[in-house]
Amino acid sequence: MTPNVKVEPSSVAIDEVWTAERVRALGMMTNIETAAQILGIGRTVAYRLAKDDEFPVQILRIGHSYRVPVLRLLELLGAEDD
Repeated sequence: MTPNVKVEPSSVAIDEVWTAERVRALGMMTNIETAAQILGIGRTVAYRLAKDDEFPVQILRIGHSYRVPVLRLLELLGAEDD
């Protein structure tokens, strides 16, 4: 991670807890903002990490947007087999 990047938890409302089931319900891919929220990373930091190829999971760049494979998120969370 870039030394000058400060990673802090995002402000997720209590009713927006990301369970493995809820992450799976996203389908095959999600956007970087949702992935960041799941991982507790702020939006700005998430885009900076993606730009620097340092996002915690694989990211696919499609045109001007980033897509994150849900399976990679589940693997990082240790929930791919739940």
